[in-house]
Amino acid sequence: MTPERARPATASDLDAPLDRHLGAVAKQLEKHFGITTVGGLLHHYPRTYLERGELTPIADVPVDEEVTLIARVQSANSRRMRTRKGMLLEVVITDDTEGGLGGMNLTFFNGYGAERDLKPGVRAVFSGKVTVYRGKLSLTNPRYAPLEEGDTDPEDVSRPIPVYPAVEKLGSEQIAKAVGIVLDTLQLAELDDPVPASIVRRDALMSLATAYELLHRPHRVEDAYRAQHRFRYQEAFVLQSALARRRALAAREDATARPPRAGGLLEQFDARLPFTLTQGQLDVGHTLAEDLARDHPMNRLLQGEVGSGKTLVALRAMLQVIDAGGQAALLAPTEVLAAQHLQSITRTLGPLAEGGMLGGAADGTRVVLLTGSMNTAQRRKSLLEAASGDAGIIIGTHALLSDNVQFFDLGLIVVDEQHRFGVEQRDSLRTKARTSPHVLVMTATPIPRTVAMTVFGDLETSTLSELPAGRSPITTHEVGLTEHPAWVDRIWARAREEIDAGRQVYVVCPKIGDDGKVDDDAAEALYGEPQQDRKDAGPQELTSVVGLLDALGEVPQLDGVALGMLHGRVDPQEKADVMARFAEGSVQLLIATTVIEVGVDVPNATLMVIMDADRFGISQLHQLRGRIGRGGHAGTCLLVTKLEPGHPSRERLSAVASTTDGFELSQKDLELRREGNILGASQSGGRSALRFLRITQHGKVIEKARTDAQEIVGEDPDLAHYPGLSQAIDLYLNPEKEAFLEKG
Repeated sequence: MTPERARPATASDLDAPLDRHLGAVAKQLEKHFGITTVGGLLHHYPRTYLERGELTPIADVPVDEEVTLIARVQSANSRRMRTRKGMLLEVVITDDTEGGLGGMNLTFFNGYGAERDLKPGVRAVFSGKVTVYRGKLSLTNPRYAPLEEGDTDPEDVSRPIPVYPAVEKLGSEQIAKAVGIVLDTLQLAELDDPVPASIVRRDALMSLATAYELLHRPHRVEDAYRAQHRFRYQEAFVLQSALARRRALAAREDATARPPRAGGLLEQFDARLPFTLTQGQLDVGHTLAEDLARDHPMNRLLQGEVGSGKTLVALRAMLQVIDAGGQAALLAPTEVLAAQHLQSITRTLGPLAEGGMLGGAADGTRVVLLTGSMNTAQRRKSLLEAASGDAGIIIGTHALLSDNVQFFDLGLIVVDEQHRFGVEQRDSLRTKARTSPHVLVMTATPIPRTVAMTVFGDLETSTLSELPAGRSPITTHEVGLTEHPAWVDRIWARAREEIDAGRQVYVVCPKIGDDGKVDDDAAEALYGEPQQDRKDAGPQELTSVVGLLDALGEVPQLDGVALGMLHGRVDPQEKADVMARFAEGSVQLLIATTVIEVGVDVPNATLMVIMDADRFGISQLHQLRGRIGRGGHAGTCLLVTKLEPGHPSRERLSAVASTTDGFELSQKDLELRREGNILGASQSGGRSALRFLRITQHGKVIEKARTDAQEIVGEDPDLAHYPGLSQAIDLYLNPEKEAFLEKG
């Protein structure tokens, strides 16, 4: 297609549909990549660049993917096909590595042009989908372009070749041509730059138009790297500006101030505590008290080690709100956790949770539970107490979000394990308050600073790193059954030793039954994708709760031991009964899925055996082992795996076994897990807006962009004087994609 005459570009041009410029190719871009606009195409960046003078290492080429590479023709032979008419051309290309290891077979059906062009010694660019045939890497009917012949323009000969994410029906070279048409059609110098001119001058950044040009059509590969640097800062700046703007807009909202009240429930509760709060709990509690006393909403993230006392800190904040006439809602991700919160909070409050009841405190409150499995009478009672204001604390699961749930005066929302809830769910709970409620979100997975600045940048952050007195140490061991198969018997003998000493044992499995389905509660582990689809874990047979329960009944070492079972498909009442029996000691060994990952508190449990531990992520393993050692006895965690030594997944197990420092593990987790699952499509529901920014590598860039964004938004919260920045936020961080900003 012949491009129209170049003309000045405007912001609306980036939103313009591609078929205006590209015709039929636009349909292919939409079908295969979801790209529909000019801006979407310009931001479909090359994933690498090929230097024309260098051959591509063929051994590094991925199988079953569309690739573009530069190689030399080693041989070319044609023959007549036996079963059909025509000719078959078989070409061998090489990267000239020693030993013949860097070779690939090409097959052309009726490749008369290829026979003419691809003589031995010719260097060319080849594109196609890589397969394996008879143990050899292969391309069938690949696209190609000889390099030595026909390249008479010295500038063209030296230019690197951009390689785009591509598919078989739409190759990298076709995408490059489409991008070229757009670049030639628009005068990008007229575009409003998201980065303010003052910052561009200060940091000597190239112009936006130059950056687009050099990213897609660099004269040298160094040009592309300089353009990437420009876009890396731009991505960080747009993201941090979006977060700063959200903080500024939140600060404008009105909230009901909930100051402390002398002689209220909070003071009575503190006087009843049988232990001394840690300094960290006191400091964070003071910060929350100040936030709640203000007339604009608190939006705070509370992070801390497993067992650091986050729930206690949150409970004290709830009591301050109740003292000021409001209510608090505690949103939990599972019914088991919600029930645990109900039991622990009512037990901790004692008479203070029995307001209006015989023996209750005169000015006490009530704590109620609301879950989807409650019967009609129970549900009606909880709904009435929440709506009337008789209940000061309402604990629940997603059932709290139902339309028929009403509050008398909702003043504080506490979200436990906040990464399991989306922004829409949290907002639906906010709408149930008279004015903007205060919000406290909690996570037991410590978050590296760069992640906190990027993912939770619109929240103020408080950290509890100090463990309360009395918490016992936890020792973790990696148990490799491939190299030590006899250790299976020792695992159950070790469990019997703990039980005989009067203590209890958890055994965690990655799936429920033998139906091939991985535990629903563990469906998103390390990589944010179903565990059974993980490519790195190998074809091992996974241990199930149901299967192991039957098997352990026959294990001699566990003869006479009371076994229990818990997983996401167990009837809610039965779940509560099993947990109650485990807590009281009548169940001695509990076989469960990750439903016990958070919130479950049985101080007498001292041993945890995690079967197929390689199926879980670092943070999940750290959370799980936090269920033991919660009393006066030391805890032991066994990470059991059938993977061979040296398997990549065992690196995670070694990391967990090496330290109990959650902050150190969170950094290791960040390094090992894929970046896209932190800020990418799996969290936003669409393509990631961040292509060059890596929070594991670019902390300084993020910090600089954060400082710049705070200054710009502080001067101009509506960004009235920064139209390019406002447009960039709307284009790449629209409300649907902004969801990832509130997920961890």
